[in-house]
Amino acid sequence: MRTYKNLYSKLCSLENLELAFKKAKKDKTHLPYVIQFEENLDKELMGLHKELISFAYKPNQPKRFIIRDPKTRKIHASAFRDRIIHHAIINILEPIFDKTFIYDSYANRKNKGAHKAIQRFDYFKRKVSKNGALSRNPHSNNNIVCYALKADIKHYFDTVDHEILLAIIKKKIKDERVIWLVKQILSNFDVPIKGKGMPLGNLTSQFFANIYLNDLDYFVKHKLKIKYYIRYVDDFIILHENKNFLEVCKEKICKYLKNLRLELHPDKSKILPLRNGLAFLGYRIFYYYKLLRKSNILKFERNFKKKLYLYKCGLLSYENIVKSLQGWFGYAGWADTYKIRKLMLQKINQ
Repeated sequence: MRTYKNLYSKLCSLENLELAFKKAKKDKTHLPYVIQFEENLDKELMGLHKELISFAYKPNQPKRFIIRDPKTRKIHASAFRDRIIHHAIINILEPIFDKTFIYDSYANRKNKGAHKAIQRFDYFKRKVSKNGALSRNPHSNNNIVCYALKADIKHYFDTVDHEILLAIIKKKIKDERVIWLVKQILSNFDVPIKGKGMPLGNLTSQFFANIYLNDLDYFVKHKLKIKYYIRYVDDFIILHENKNFLEVCKEKICKYLKNLRLELHPDKSKILPLRNGLAFLGYRIFYYYKLLRKSNILKFERNFKKKLYLYKCGLLSYENIVKSLQGWFGYAGWADTYKIRKLMLQKINQ
């Protein structure tokens, strides 16, 4: 296994910090704290540089807030200068670790994402069902049944073990100064159990989440010899035509996760026939079509209703309301939503 030393000076360099700043400010250039930081950019970056090389850097406590989307989640927002440090870390570590990730890990990676995961799911379901040789008549005896183990790790971000995560990182990163900085980030989070948990919302948390579960990916692909496996953060799916085989896989995965001090969510980890539809990444996927989950449609309709009211009152421009629709259409267009998209456009043009 290749290891990496002497990374810290590159991580702390002004060139890397400037690149990190550009990434951190993306889509946020109009925000006051970004404008203020940029007005004194050279001074601010030099300050971060000096703090890092003198090991005086200490991140601020992230601000916590609650979102209901519709599930209630606690999100932690780091200070802007700390987000720059997060990007600086990722700039150095991502090229090292990303090439060790399996192809079918889709969250928070370049050229991946939810839509790529859905495309891959469509491909896998055709392969499992013998290249789509299923009868389109759901009552036909010619149907080849396809099952899915749809699993979710219980309280994943709250239970990631710092000791295990650092041990995984240290296998490749032999620069103790980088490890020190990672520890600073991990420890800057008020957790119920000391040494466990990462703040949901941090860029580093998303990246470390992939590192932590990479061993699970290798176990599933190389020990269990699973072909049709997709993971998106802590949600994963295995497709197979044999339900009993998936039961055995589930049991073995449960045992393996104990090595990572994790467990499957008992209510969200089930083996289901695909003919009944499978909820994944905001869609409900069947053999021949996809629907948006009702909760996602209801959420969009609530937001659209507010924007439509503002538009009718002359407080929102036609361009802005269309732009907001286009973003949602890009997501909804992957499902069978032609009628609802047409209806939304009609309401604008009435």
